[in-house]
Amino acid sequence: MISKEVQKILPLVQKPGRYTGGELNSVMKDKTKVDLRYAFCFPDSYEIGMSHLGIKILYSLANARDDVWCERVFAPWHDMEAEMRKRNIPLFALESGDALTDFDMIGFTLQYELSYTNVLNMLDLAGIPVRSSDREGLTPIIVGGGPCVCNPEPMADFFDLFMLGDGEEVTNEVMDLLIRCKKEGTTKGEFLKRAAQIGGVYVPSLYDIAYNADGTVKSVVAKENAPERVTKRIISDLDSVHYPDKFVVPFVEVVHDRVVHEILRGCIRGCRFCQAGFIYRPIREKSAHTINEQCKRLCESTGYDEISLSSLSTSDYTHLEELMGKLLEWTEDYKVNIALPSLRVDNFSEKLMEHLKKVRRSGLTFAPEAGTQRLRDAINKNVTEEEMLRTARNAFSGGWSSVKLYFMLGLPTETYDDVAGIAELAQKVVGEFYTNPDRPKGKGVQVNISVASFVPKPFTPFQWAAQDTVDELINKQNHLLSSVKTKKISVSYHKVNISFLEGVFARGDRKLCNVVEYAWRHGCKFDSWDDSFLFDVWMQAFEECGVDPLFYTSRKREYTEILPWDHLDYGIRKQFLIDENEKALEAATTPHCRIKCAGCGTNRLNGGKCDALCQNMV
Repeated sequence: MISKEVQKILPLVQKPGRYTGGELNSVMKDKTKVDLRYAFCFPDSYEIGMSHLGIKILYSLANARDDVWCERVFAPWHDMEAEMRKRNIPLFALESGDALTDFDMIGFTLQYELSYTNVLNMLDLAGIPVRSSDREGLTPIIVGGGPCVCNPEPMADFFDLFMLGDGEEVTNEVMDLLIRCKKEGTTKGEFLKRAAQIGGVYVPSLYDIAYNADGTVKSVVAKENAPERVTKRIISDLDSVHYPDKFVVPFVEVVHDRVVHEILRGCIRGCRFCQAGFIYRPIREKSAHTINEQCKRLCESTGYDEISLSSLSTSDYTHLEELMGKLLEWTEDYKVNIALPSLRVDNFSEKLMEHLKKVRRSGLTFAPEAGTQRLRDAINKNVTEEEMLRTARNAFSGGWSSVKLYFMLGLPTETYDDVAGIAELAQKVVGEFYTNPDRPKGKGVQVNISVASFVPKPFTPFQWAAQDTVDELINKQNHLLSSVKTKKISVSYHKVNISFLEGVFARGDRKLCNVVEYAWRHGCKFDSWDDSFLFDVWMQAFEECGVDPLFYTSRKREYTEILPWDHLDYGIRKQFLIDENEKALEAATTPHCRIKCAGCGTNRLNGGKCDALCQNMV
């Protein structure tokens, strides 16, 4: 229940529905009857956060317990924050309207490096010191999770602990420990020492970092009996793990306003640029029966008329045709659309297309990633031009007239011929439309190219690579635009300055904590939003803190260098990553996991099991 003070300012801000709470399926509890209050924070706008599947899962998981009440918190937009600071209204949770200082545990999901300043801003708006060392009491404990914690060092000074890997089990274990420590009257320091013994928990204050004269990491030394390496947690059985029966239904339109269902974790493909494809391994699939039943319950409890089958590569799900058959048994009658957002061009079958034609048609999106075969081989995309064009022919024959293609600029070994190849491939897709006798009549074709700037990420074969400079990326964008010769092809791309900053923090170390705090104190927040991004302030922050950002982006690392994340274990053998990087330089491919096990090593985290064809190979 929001306070009267908040009610007074709602008419003064855009989209007040972001801040009211009270949505369908939101969870209300008696705060006097729970042992722990958990504020789950998403460091971006309500529209972004309410679209995220992880917050839906962990919100439901925590609230399934009688002794815990989990509430949601999102970053207030600029107008709301201004009114809150003017009136000294602290950041509050949506369900109760209580200030974050009333909570025992405050969790942030770190999905993107450009959200870091929002974390500090939300803590400050709540009246909580931003640095862990300045927070003396046991509570609130500030925890972080999500993909960015595979290298949490640029945020290490602000968090009490991080949870690595799948969050379902470790979240419960951390909450159990905190409840016990509250009852025992334990200090924060003692709690953190005990938390560090939980698998998948990284307590940065228990690790001393030393640096060489050249700025590289010299050593990482664990203390207070903390493990030398922290190993990520995984969920082995996706059929039995908690999954919500209900989603909170927002009052305002959000980015993905639909049922989202996770059908598998991990990826068989091994694309060398893709961090998610490595850090979410080993591959684990959920059964078609479980997915179908859970989707039906979610549609019934929310009223949504669209289901999005979520994974890194949905068409690689082993039982996709069986699943589509089960879903269509009831979704056709209820006019529920089925979206497959992550499709591979090499397994988009005619049968799958026929399934999709039976429901309200969504757009088709594919990701060739590179315009030439040489570069696709270098990044191990394992997609040929003929497969791409055949997929386009099938789509056009099936009635589609619009296709979106994802590419990247700045990939290792990329040339300007590779850049021009993006336009050439798109032009060939256009040609497939007009030479296809079964194409939709009376329509033209539209090929939409979306181009991202490549950022090297930890735990990938390219984690040692130099990132293209801002000027290099701008030149490549211009070259691509000049290579497009028809209005039937549109091109959109990301701001390269934002990608540059993402690259700094993706492979950064603890020296960047000061940079993050300086930038935030001088106005930086919502950095992933073009209108809010203050590049000059960030450059000032690097200068004032004595940090060279190019040290983290444009510098090629040696294999022998200690990387800031080397004391964290995501299951992937370093030698495997080295071998894959060497193969990339030779434009040599590695077969996907269902053809041959590449020996990445992550199956050791799952008792030697991986839900690919090649199972039980350690």
